[in-house]
This record gives sequence, structure tokens and C-alpha cells, in this order.
Amino acid sequence: MNSLLMGRETSVTPKKRLPEILFITSYPPRECGVATYSQDLIKALNNKFDHSFKLKICALESGNEQYNYAEEIEYVLNTASPVSYIELAENINANIDIEMVLIQHEFGFFAKREDAFIQFLKTLTKPIITVFHTVLPRPNDSLKVMVQKISQASESIIAMTNSSASILINDYEVPQEEITVIPHGTHLVQHSDRELLKKQYKLSGKKVLSTFGLLSSGKSIETTLEALPAIIKENPDIVFLIIGKTHPSVAKQEGEKYRLMLESKIAELHLEKYVRFVNYFVPLHDLLEYLQLTDIYLFTSKDPNQAVSGTFSYAISCGCPIISTPIPHAREVLRNDAGVIIDFENPQQLAENVIRLLKDERLMENISSNGLHRMASTAWENAAIAHAMLFEELSNKKIELHYKTPPINLDHIKKMTTGFGMIQFSKISQPDISSGYTLDDNARAMIAFCRHYELTSDESDLPYITTYLNFIKHCLQPEGYFLNYVNKQRAFTEENYSANLADANGRAIWAVGYLVSLTDMLPESLLEDAKLIMQSAMKNVKNIHSTRAMAFTIKGLYYYNTINKLPEHSLLIKELASRLVQMYRHEASTNWQWFESYLTYANSVLPESMLCAWLATGELIYKEIAKSSFDFLLSKIFKGTRIAVISNKCWMHKSTESAPVALGGEQPIDVAYTILALRRFHEVFKDKGYLDKMEAAFSWFLGNNHLHQVIYNPCTGGCYDGLEENYVNLNQGAESTISYLMARLTIENTVCSTIRIKQLIPAQISLLRQYQLK
Repeated sequence: MNSLLMGRETSVTPKKRLPEILFITSYPPRECGVATYSQDLIKALNNKFDHSFKLKICALESGNEQYNYAEEIEYVLNTASPVSYIELAENINANIDIEMVLIQHEFGFFAKREDAFIQFLKTLTKPIITVFHTVLPRPNDSLKVMVQKISQASESIIAMTNSSASILINDYEVPQEEITVIPHGTHLVQHSDRELLKKQYKLSGKKVLSTFGLLSSGKSIETTLEALPAIIKENPDIVFLIIGKTHPSVAKQEGEKYRLMLESKIAELHLEKYVRFVNYFVPLHDLLEYLQLTDIYLFTSKDPNQAVSGTFSYAISCGCPIISTPIPHAREVLRNDAGVIIDFENPQQLAENVIRLLKDERLMENISSNGLHRMASTAWENAAIAHAMLFEELSNKKIELHYKTPPINLDHIKKMTTGFGMIQFSKISQPDISSGYTLDDNARAMIAFCRHYELTSDESDLPYITTYLNFIKHCLQPEGYFLNYVNKQRAFTEENYSANLADANGRAIWAVGYLVSLTDMLPESLLEDAKLIMQSAMKNVKNIHSTRAMAFTIKGLYYYNTINKLPEHSLLIKELASRLVQMYRHEASTNWQWFESYLTYANSVLPESMLCAWLATGELIYKEIAKSSFDFLLSKIFKGTRIAVISNKCWMHKSTESAPVALGGEQPIDVAYTILALRRFHEVFKDKGYLDKMEAAFSWFLGNNHLHQVIYNPCTGGCYDGLEENYVNLNQGAESTISYLMARLTIENTVCSTIRIKQLIPAQISLLRQYQLK
């Protein structure tokens, strides 16, 4: 698997015919939940994967329905016409490019034409995946037989909840091995300021309750209306938003009967000041803003068999505390304090719980946080990964997955940066100024922005580089060492006097050395400051004995010497590298080629620093140890095309190195450092294996990990703080976000270098031929 350069190679590489996957589904502008679901899923798949497959659409229409589609639609199936099923099956079977067919199934789509639909499935010669959006428990005989026939014709079944999967297994006798559970997708959201959004929508000073979706009597919105008088008595600043138009099928059958009933009840209860209708099919952007300004989201469906709700999922992903009736989806997702469940059609319970939550801000924050973490795995990006893995599995190796490299996004880092420096932690995606600042983060941030400036020459990078350099200068003490921890008042904390600061000092030297290496690009004022910092820091370099601190320092001196080669710096590199050589010789054996008796954090920095030492001094032993130690490390953290860095829950010890590796505790910084080292080793040794591993390591951020979930958040530009055994830590702090950016810029730099080489090769061949002719 080597797609790292695929997106950039199309001009010199023949295009490979990609397998096509045909989605049979309702599709916008048809207004229904399945249409929106399919549009979101297809968009996520196209955004997530590159050179893997092509997605085509067959839109479902019924009777006289006809739509003007914004996107190209390959086929249209008129579900009311038996002939249409036959024609579609013939076209699909005749199309050699279609590898498989995915059907978004809702019983209403094929009502009164069930036999034609079953025959259509039996006629298809392509593998079929069927997604059940509704799974009814305790079916009658005819329903059970129909679902069984659909299952028998399908290669695979997708259910959206574990409850639905259990019903398919127990009530319909669908084989468990045919079923894959892929939850309804949710949108990654930047989480804008709630009060600013309220102001924008003229809701300042209000406590907002909301519900949304295409209206029908099954929504039981009257339950909330009946609860409102009691809620208003305690909270006179309340407003209830009913977001969404009447369901088109309902409007066709009974007009606006349900909405008129709601309006009548509002008048009867004198709620006109407290209820607002948002009576249109709300675009996604507006919908997500309405949900983010909502204080409590109310889901009052009275259908106990409603397996899943997209509206419910979207609300949780926007951070809304949820009060819901006990549909299976709610019982599954809201357990363990991720929401509140009430009985069907019980306005008293609804009122009591709204009042209770509005009185307890801390409880609401906890419910919101728990809900966000519970729903993280259901992001559309993760739903896309789950679907793509199923496509790959069913394709008999005709589909090979290649993750698409996201655009470089500096938004979150800039959001985390004040005029003083980069804030240490965030709560989800909101900077937490109470966490203060660290030299570690600002040193890494300066390296990242220097790399970005090196690639782009973007002048807007310079103020950030200046900010981070000034922070490093702030941490430099007169004696020539650095302090690490600074609080929000910009004062050094007591933690500096109890923690080991050696690694932070090494990182600062690495950062300053890297900045100086860009002498030809950066303003003189920055360079002069950096050189003065380096001169002061050199006073204490010989006193550094921490393994990784020595490695960081070697890297900094190496970069510094690329521009300003000083004999004393070369001697320092030799002294530190020789210490690492002695450590290696003391610990290394046939089965353990490492500098210490354990593998812990930032391991890749050690062999990379030895390679830098060789580049700076020419001492061959440094190169030999760099190669043997790095290849040893790679053998421990790569399994096939996936990286799993050493867990911070359980370091790998020499005496137990053959024991199973612990899952979880994987940090973005370790993956990033490995990518930086792989790039360096590929430059020196020209081994394509390092390039392949670099791509595999970077895909860890994109979902190629043991949870098959994204670690990088493309919505915010932030990176999640860690991959645990069963969940992803959603906080997007400085260390993780900078680590991702350093890795992403390394990938970009590698791609650019490879393109330049590829562009030169034809010209070189041409010159060689001319020379031979002469």
C-alpha cells in the first residue's frame, strides 16, 4: 500500500480503472432522512479515500416524482413501476465497472412493490450490501419472510445499532456473521460560542429548547408543549424551537393537519411568546448552528420501534444535552450519564428533567461531554472508514484502500495561540487558558511554523514564529537553562522546581537550531535573537545526560551547523553522540538493539539523532547504530501496514519484549516523531520501505489504527490527544495538534521532493540520449 504520492502522480502514471459501487437510495433534493444520510455518507467516503473506488448513485423515485439533481445520477429507479426494476437489474449486470451494489432500505420505498424488489435482488449478479434503516421487532410471518429473502440475496447486512442487529438475529433469524453494525453518522462540529450564536439568531438571554426533523404526528411534539407551562413557571426566559417542515409524504396525505394542531395547542396554552416554528427544510450549516445554540435538545418520538434517529445523533454531536424517549437508539447511546431518558408521552417527566438540568450547569456540561465522547466513533469520517473496510472485504482484493491526505489546516493552532504563546490544553476544541503554557509546546510550534514557512513562504507565518521564539526567550534563564511551565498570568509555576526539565531544554535547542537553519529565508531580527539564545543555552549542554534530551540537542546543533558550522558545536555533537553509543553498546544484544533496557516515549528521536550526528561529523559508527536501532524499533511498532507506537500505559521492557503489546495509550507525538525519522532515513538510505512506512504511520491519524477511527479532526484542524483501547480522547491540545501538523508538513515536503525528482527524470533521460547520440 503506497498511496502517499498517488494524488500527485497522475501526470506520469497511467490511471487505473477503479471499481464502482452503486448506491441505490433516495437522494436530495428529495426531502427525507435517508436521502440526507446517503448524501452525507457519499461525501464522507469521497473525502476520506483516494484512488480506491468510484461511487455512483441510482436515485429512488416513486410514481410521478421527478427531481432535478445537483449531482450526476447514474440511474433512476421508479419504485412504483415493475418494469423499472427489470431494466435497472439488466443495466447493472451489463456494467462491468460496477463491483457491488449498496441499497439503503426503508420499507416505505418499496411499499406495494415488495415482490418486484425481491426479484430485482435475485436477478442482480453483483454482490449486494443492504442497509436496514428500520428494523421492526416481533414481525408477522410475511414481514419476517420478506426480510429473510432480502438477507439471503445480500452478501452483507448493515444495521445501525446493536439493538437492531439483535432483532435481526433473534426475530428474523438472519445469520450473525452477515451483519455489520455501523452507527448513523454524525457531523464533526467546531463548536462555536453558544452566546454569540444566540445573538446572531436573536435569542440572546434565552434558554433554548429545540427539536428538529420533518414533522409528523409520530414526533409527539405536543408532549413538550404540554410540559412547557411548568417549565416556564421556573424559567420564564425559555424558548422552544420546532425546527423543520412537515414531512412531504405526510403533507401529501393530510396537508398541514399536524402543524395546525400544534398551533392550536400553543394558543390554548398561551405559549405564543415561548414557541417558534422554523418552518423550512433547514440547510446543514443552519441546522448545526441552531443545535449549537440549543441548551437542551428534546426528542419525544412516541414510536417504540424507531431504531435510529439522525436528528438525535446530530444533536449530540453538537454538544446538546439530550432528553429523550426510550427508543432503542437512545437506550444504547444515553446510558451512563450521557443523557436523560423519560417515558413516552409523559409531559410531567419531561418538565421535571428540563427544570432539573437548567438548574445544574455542571450536570449539563457533564452530560454534554459524555454524549460527545459516546458519539465520537459515529463521525461521518468513521462511518466512511467502516463502510470502506466492508467494501474492501467483499471485493476479493479488487478494492485497495488509500486514505486521502487532508489539506494543511492551521486554524486550531492559531486558535490555541495568544499574543504570548501557545496554550497547553483544550477542552474538546476550546482552548483552556487555565492550563497555561509550556516551553515544550511552543518549541514544537515554532518548528512546525518554520517548516510551513519553508514550504509556502507565507508571510502570515512570521508573527507566529516570532511569538513562539519570544516565548522560548521568556523561558531562558540567565544561567543558560530553560524553565518549562508558565501559568496564564505568564509567571513560572512551582512545577518547574520539581519536574525534570532536561527534555524541555533539549527541545528548545532543537527549535532554535532549526530556525537558524532557515537563515536564507527568515528576517534578520529573528535570526539574531535565535543565535543569542543558542549561545546562552550552550553553557549547559555538557551537563545534559537525559537520553532524549541529548538526542533533541544533537538535532538542534546539527541544524545550526548546516548554516553556521562551528568547531565547538561539532565537538558537542560528538560528545553527546558518543554517550549514546556507550549506552547502546551497554544494552544492545542480538535481540535487543537499543540504547536502554526499555522502549518508552519519543523513541524515534534517538536513532534519528544518531543519523544527524553522522551527517554532521562523518563518524561511521553513528550511522551504523542509527540504522540498526531504528530498524529494531520499527520491527516493534509496525505490524504490516499499521503502526502501533509503544503504549504509555505499559512501556516495553527488554525482559518482556516478546509479551503482547498493550492496546491504547498511543500518543500522536510518537507517531509524528516516527514520521520525521522515517523521512530522514529515507533521504539517507533511499530505501522505499521507509517511504511505505511513512505513509502507513501517517494514515494512523486518518483512521488506520486499531479502532479504525480518525485521530485528526478535519473540521477544526486539531488532533485528538490520544488513542486508547476503546475510545479516542477528544480533547485537542497543543502537543497532539502540533504533532499532527509536523507529520503533515513532512508528508507534504516528501511529496514535493518526489514531484521535483519525477519532473527531472524525463529531462535527464533526454539529455543522456542526446549525449549517447553524440
